[in-house]
Amino acid sequence: FLGRELTLPPFGRLDRTRMIAETEALVRELDVRIPSAKATIRDLSGGQRQGVAIARATHWARKLVLMDEPTAALGVAETAKVETIIAALKARNVPILIVSHSLDQVFRLSDRICVLRRGKQIGVRKTAETDKNEIVSMITGLSAG
Repeated sequence: FLGRELTLPPFGRLDRTRMIAETEALVRELDVRIPSAKATIRDLSGGQRQGVAIARATHWARKLVLMDEPTAALGVAETAKVETIIAALKARNVPILIVSHSLDQVFRLSDRICVLRRGKQIGVRKTAETDKNEIVSMITGLSAG
């Protein structure tokens, strides 16, 4: 909850029971596999940690979830799990902005692709209406011919 802890009146004691229940409901809804809602982050795998971070972000986000390279340091299995969580959020119509250097991942997860080069927006394409060659051309500034 990190600064947003649920408390009990009148003295503001932590409502641990409610926080654990909310955590369990959220990780169950997103299918984040952790041993327990009481587990410490240091005891989780990289994929589990990322799943918890995504769950936490979606719990508090009101308008947008921003993910900067959400799978960069993860193995293949952990990456697949995080992508499954992202797909579940997408199915719930949670708006997500993902920064990624993996074109395969971008094409798997996105509805639209925005290409930036040297801090400037080069273009936006609907994923279903473009291909990797066009996107690479936009990224590099070289023609796809």
